[in-house]
Amino acid sequence: MHIFDIIGPVMIGPSSSHTAGALQLGYLAYLVLKQVPSKAVIKFHGSFAQTFKGHGSDKAVIGGLLGYRTDDVRIRTSLQDAAAQGMQFSFQTVQLPNAHPNTIVIEAQASSGAKTEIIGESVGGGNIRLTSLDGIEIEYTGSLNTLIVEIYDYMGAVSQITGIFMEKGVNIERMRFFKSKNDTRKAITIVETGDAISEAVTQSALGLENAITAIYLPKID
Repeated sequence: MHIFDIIGPVMIGPSSSHTAGALQLGYLAYLVLKQVPSKAVIKFHGSFAQTFKGHGSDKAVIGGLLGYRTDDVRIRTSLQDAAAQGMQFSFQTVQLPNAHPNTIVIEAQASSGAKTEIIGESVGGGNIRLTSLDGIEIEYTGSLNTLIVEIYDYMGAVSQITGIFMEKGVNIERMRFFKSKNDTRKAITIVETGDAISEAVTQSALGLENAITAIYLPKID
C-alpha cells in the first residue's frame, strides 16, 4: 500500500471519497472521449445521492469532465466553467442493485458524436474503480498505464494484442478479458503496464480485425 492510499491525493476538499474520487470518475470519462463532452448526464447512487451537493461531488464530476485534476482550484467554479463552454449537463439520483454506496453513472457525448457510459465507484482516499464501460462489466482502477481494447470477439484476438506489446517492447504487468453479457459478440481486453503506452501501440490495436475501439488511459495520480 502506498502512503497516498491512506492520506489521499493533494486535492480541493472537502472529501477524498465524495470530491476527489468523484472528480477522478469524471476525468476518466474525459479521457475515454479524448475531449470535453458537449452533453453529460450524471447519476448519483447511495451516499452520493444523499450528499452530492453538500460535498461538492457535482462540481467535482464536472471538473473531471473538463479535464481538471484533483488539486485544481477551478473545481470550485466548474459548473459555471462548463456552462460557459457550452456543455449541457444534468444531475440525477438512481438506485442501482448491489452497487457500492459511492457509485456514479456518467453518460457523456462529445460534439463529434462520440459517446461513452461509465459506471464507477469512489472507494476512498481518492481511489476509484471502474465497473462498467459502455455496457460491459469490467474492473479498472487507474493504478497503471492501461490500454482498453473493445472488439468483436474472435479466435486469436488476445494473442494478437499481446503480440503488439511484445513487438513494441512494452512489458505487460496484468491483462484481463471481459465478455459482454448483453451482446456476446463483444468483449473488452484490458492491458496494464508500468511503462507508457505509445500512440503506435494504440493504433496497432485499433487496426486489429474486428476492433471497435482502443483507448489509452494513463496512470491516474
